Amino acid sequence: MMRFHNTLGGRVEEFKPLQPGLVKLYTCGPTVYDFPHIGNWRAYVFEDLLKRFLLFSGFKVLHVMNITDVDDKTIRDARAKGVGLDEFTRPFIEDFFAERDALAILPADHYPRATAFIPEMVAIIKTLLDKGLAYRKDGSVYFAIDAFPAYGRLSRVNLEDRRPGRRGDADEYEKESVHDFALWKAPKEGEPVWETEIGPGRPGWHIECSAMSSKFLGPTFDIHCGGVDNIFPHHENEIAQSEGANGVKFVNYWLHCHHLIVDGEKMAKSKGNAYRIPDIAGRGYDPLDLRFLLVATHYRKMLNFTFEALDLSLIHISEPTRPY
Repeated sequence: MMRFHNTLGGRVEEFKPLQPGLVKLYTCGPTVYDFPHIGNWRAYVFEDLLKRFLLFSGFKVLHVMNITDVDDKTIRDARAKGVGLDEFTRPFIEDFFAERDALAILPADHYPRATAFIPEMVAIIKTLLDKGLAYRKDGSVYFAIDAFPAYGRLSRVNLEDRRPGRRGDADEYEKESVHDFALWKAPKEGEPVWETEIGPGRPGWHIECSAMSSKFLGPTFDIHCGGVDNIFPHHENEIAQSEGANGVKFVNYWLHCHHLIVDGEKMAKSKGNAYRIPDIAGRGYDPLDLRFLLVATHYRKMLNFTFEALDLSLIHISEPTRPY
């Protein structure tokens, strides 16, 4: 019997895939406004371990990992450099794949880029508008969480203090900021614009994953992974818009990886501790040394990265071999 801790419900449950012998897996991929750091790789290595275990157990795995190439951050930084989104994001995407291979992470079956699935996003938004689960305001379209009674069941966020009609345009916001979220954003000067059936503009972050997952995995699939920071608002909003549009359960099992900290502190560029794989390699370590350390702590526990811990982990490896 295979069992997983399901964030939806907060308990360990027996795993039963929708289709015998096949697991449909969606993992939140990189937002390509910067190069990935070791905290990002902790989640991706955990997801690789999960996938390998499923394969070892005899399942076929259909794996989709999105690439977020349009959101507040990519637009902001591309504009600051005076280049288009494609030119800005390309080096980060290429680096992501190179570092994935260095860590011996199995490739996903599909890496959809958000900018290639605007029509699918628009279709979902049109359905939500037709059902009265979304509304227009000042050229944008928002999801009305009051119209979706199940909102909050994944994150167990407190909705009592929410003021009706409160809206948020930012892709990311604090845990206490519960409000209607943007599905489609009105055109702004200097931002990319798509001309669509629901008007000109560009997508909000949350709608992207709903569109791409349903395109490749269908309206309901088995496992959705990400970091604990994705639980709210991102995954909560994915559930609301997907189930609101499709009328069926979105995901059966939610698995979330805890944070990685460095020397007991949160990673930050300002602290100089937001290490990347090249930083690790520059100190003489193989990327597989890092991989071993990243899986040495249970994925649901916080991992404290130190170079002393990395040195200690090498004691257990005589001649590292790639886990193919």
